[in-house]
Amino acid sequence: MLRAMSETTPPEQKPSAGQEGQWFGFRPVDPEAKSGLVRAVFDSVAGKYDLMNDLMSGGIHRLWKDTLISLVDPKPHQTLLDVAGGTGDIAFRFLERGGGRVVVCDITEAMLRVGRDRSVDRGLLGGLSWVVGDAMKLPVAPRSVDSYTIAFGLRNVTHIDQAIAEAHRVLKPGGKFFVLEFSTVVLPVLKEIYDVYSFQLLPKLGKLVAGDAESYQYLVESIRRFPDQASLAKRIEAAGFASVRVRNLSGGIAAIHSGWRV
Repeated sequence: MLRAMSETTPPEQKPSAGQEGQWFGFRPVDPEAKSGLVRAVFDSVAGKYDLMNDLMSGGIHRLWKDTLISLVDPKPHQTLLDVAGGTGDIAFRFLERGGGRVVVCDITEAMLRVGRDRSVDRGLLGGLSWVVGDAMKLPVAPRSVDSYTIAFGLRNVTHIDQAIAEAHRVLKPGGKFFVLEFSTVVLPVLKEIYDVYSFQLLPKLGKLVAGDAESYQYLVESIRRFPDQASLAKRIEAAGFASVRVRNLSGGIAAIHSGWRV
C-alpha cells in the first residue's frame, strides 16, 4: 500500500557521507542487502525503464542526456565506459555522435538484455560491449578508458565514494568523469511543485503503467537521499579528480558533475 504524502515527505537532513548504504529510499537497511534490493527494483522495471525516466522527468531526460554527450564530446579514438547504462541510452548517443567504442556495465542483467535488443533494433552492432558488473568493483582494467559516464545510477550505489574511486582507477590520465543524476532543486517554487508531482503522482503512474508502485516510490525517495550538488562535488574532488564542475539542469532537478582524472 502506498504511504500518504505526509508520511513520505523527505527529511531535510540527508545521510552523512558514506552512510547512504544504510538506506533504501527512506527505509533503513543492512548495507549488505542494498545491492540486492536495487537489483530487484531494476529487474522489475527493466522493460519499462525508458518510460520510467519519461515519467520521472516529464521526458526531459532525453535533453539532459544530449547535454551530457555534448560535454563528453565523442571522438573516434575514444573508449567510453558507461556504468549503470543497461538500456543503452548513453552508449547509443556516444556512438551516433562519432565515438569509438563503448563498454556498458550494469549490475542488472535484465537491463543489459533490454539494451542489447535495442542495439539490434538500431543496427548498432559494432563497438559495443555489454558487461554485468558492480560500479563499486568494476571488471575493467586500470587506466583503460578515456571517458566514464554514469547516468541516473550513482544514487543507487551502496557506497558512493567507492564507486567514484573505481571511476578514477579505470580512467586514463587526462580522462573525463561524468555523473548525470537527479539532484537538489534550487528554485523554491519549482521544489514545491516537484515534491507534489514526485510523491503524489509518480507512484500512482508507476502502478498504472508498469504495475509497480513500490519501485517508483523507492526511486523518488532515493533522489531525496542523494547528496546535493556541492556535497557531491567535494566527494569527487576528494577521490582525486581535478577541475570538478557542476551544471544544473532544469533548475536543479538534475545536474551533471564532471572532473578530470590527473
